Amino acid sequence: MNDANDILNRSKSLVAIAVASVLIASCAVAPVRNSGADEARAKLTRLQSNPDLANRAPAAIAEAEAAVRLAEQPQTESGLSEYRVYIADRKVEIATAQAQTRFYEDQHAALEAQQQNARLDARTREVEVARDQTARARADDETQRLVASQARSDADAANATSAALADQAVDLQRQIDALDLKATNRGLVLTLGDVLFATGGAELLTGAAGHLDKLADFLKEYTDRTVLIEGYTDSTGTQTYNQDLSERRAESVRGYLSAHGVAYARLSASGRGMNDPVASNDSATGRQQNRRVEVIVSNPTIASR
Repeated sequence: MNDANDILNRSKSLVAIAVASVLIASCAVAPVRNSGADEARAKLTRLQSNPDLANRAPAAIAEAEAAVRLAEQPQTESGLSEYRVYIADRKVEIATAQAQTRFYEDQHAALEAQQQNARLDARTREVEVARDQTARARADDETQRLVASQARSDADAANATSAALADQAVDLQRQIDALDLKATNRGLVLTLGDVLFATGGAELLTGAAGHLDKLADFLKEYTDRTVLIEGYTDSTGTQTYNQDLSERRAESVRGYLSAHGVAYARLSASGRGMNDPVASNDSATGRQQNRRVEVIVSNPTIASR
């Protein structure tokens, strides 16, 4: 009887061990969702929420949406998960680039249409004046010449105005491209990397002047634009330390722009600390991308659309 009990107890132990082994094995292969998929989703959402870009590259955005959904699916193989996240991120970047290109093309086409209308208006005005000239020819030749002369002056003024507007638009776009300003629903965004400051410091380095002087010149030319300066850090250190550091860095940029001719009232600064990272803080490259200052310039053209 004792032998039978021993055998029964051993059998129960073996069954328990087998069940535990199965549970451990199932946990070891449980699918895991790659955190990079959330970053790709966030970038895609920003693109889809941008009223100027969301409808300008539908095919590319649809491909990006499909790639992001695939990347969001949990995977047991980390290599496959990372590959899908990489593909999703590239698809989102391609869609963004195509949408921005078409946005600029549409703006250019609209400007050309305005110029064409201005030229047409000027020519129509000339024709109308010519008709008046013919009707008055027998009554008063001198009056006819004065009217024709005035018409030519008006046409020249209209053409000059059209040309000036075109030159202004071209110059604005040239400066935007030179500064590498990105059009977003918040405005024109300039991202300044951590080369502006020494590690852990908020004093601007000598090399920062090249970036900020161009920005100051742009803001002094377009005085109707306001500026929001936001400082960001990586996740190294405490939240309190990073919040304070990001605020001091944003204030340093604000102070520099003010000292170089930009009205202080147009500038506002805030620290975002380690919030809203643009890359993973798990790598040195990602942390370097997160250590940044973003300058958001108001864009009346986008705001009025």
